[in-house]
Amino acid sequence: MKIGIDKMAFATTDEYIDLRELARERGDEPDKYTIGIGQDRQAVVPPTQDIVTLGAAAAKKLLSKDDKKHLSTVIVATESGIDNSKASAIYIKHLLGLDDFTRAVELKEACYSATAGIQFAKGLVAMNPQSTVLVIAADIARYGLKTPGEVTQGAGAVAMLISADPHILTLEDTTVSYTKDVMDFWRPLYATEANVDGKYSTNVYVDFFLQCWQRYQQMTGRQLDDFAALTFHLPFTKMGKKALEALLKDNQSPVADKMREQLTASQKYCREVGNLYTGSLYLGVMSLLQNGQVNPGDRIGLFSYGSGAEGEFYSGILQPHFEKYLSDVKDDLANRHQVSIAEYEKQFNSQLGMNQDDVELDWQSDPALFILKGQKEHKRIYQEKK
Repeated sequence: MKIGIDKMAFATTDEYIDLRELARERGDEPDKYTIGIGQDRQAVVPPTQDIVTLGAAAAKKLLSKDDKKHLSTVIVATESGIDNSKASAIYIKHLLGLDDFTRAVELKEACYSATAGIQFAKGLVAMNPQSTVLVIAADIARYGLKTPGEVTQGAGAVAMLISADPHILTLEDTTVSYTKDVMDFWRPLYATEANVDGKYSTNVYVDFFLQCWQRYQQMTGRQLDDFAALTFHLPFTKMGKKALEALLKDNQSPVADKMREQLTASQKYCREVGNLYTGSLYLGVMSLLQNGQVNPGDRIGLFSYGSGAEGEFYSGILQPHFEKYLSDVKDDLANRHQVSIAEYEKQFNSQLGMNQDDVELDWQSDPALFILKGQKEHKRIYQEKK
């Protein structure tokens, strides 16, 4: 039975900053951000948006009435949870008007958990091939203003429908997971911004990729030329390049050159949005499929990584007419508007966060379909704009 990704859709906020302006404001050379880190723009999050509104917006784009009839489960993968007990998936399930006979759960393991969600979804569909599973990777990456990690912030959500006989990518059976207890990145319960050892985390990421790739090769016998492209978790786009070059080294063959070109295509959207944590790999996949040189029947490799740390390498085969089942990311990004660094800083400091007070936000000015109106009696209040 073929099982895999049937549809994919992306959502982010309608505001961004230009990282060249941020660099100048912080006293840095713009090339440090655009070349050294590999980022051009970064999504700005108004206080009326969070992982629930972004996740619901992405899912709304792909779910038809017929899809809803077959949906058994909603899985939200995030490290930006809005409650220590109640799953964000339940809020999203309600906003989407899904049947009450729907399972809804939230998964966490840093940036990796969307991949776990896809693998779990594959098992659920295998047990009941008539059902589908909605996997949503939604996150808001925060490191703090004027911190070393500020340039690698971002926000957005990727929604994926997992089904039998998928239209985008059939998942192959062999998958390699690799897990070790590593303190390269973490966020204690009392913190709204993450702690990160950036250089160490990059080294761990590269090592985990090589470990997973070598194990995958041992298990399958496949070589680099068996793939049309390799895609990577891209918290910042230079990270994927470091991993690929650690594999290719001085290889200048046509296959190696093709892998580098395909990586550039997969980085395009992430350069414009920033870090999506759990969604970064899958926005990279969408970017490859809409900007790279790929065809039905091609094998795509996917490397997922979550600090702490866990990595996984797996693969899939592109299906006929896959391009028809992706939302138009290029159009979404073109319709955003730029805000000043001062406005970005104001919005960064206006997030609901861990505030225990009743708060009413200025939600009328937010043009998004789903909005966070505020908080009352310790309960977040969401609404779909009609």
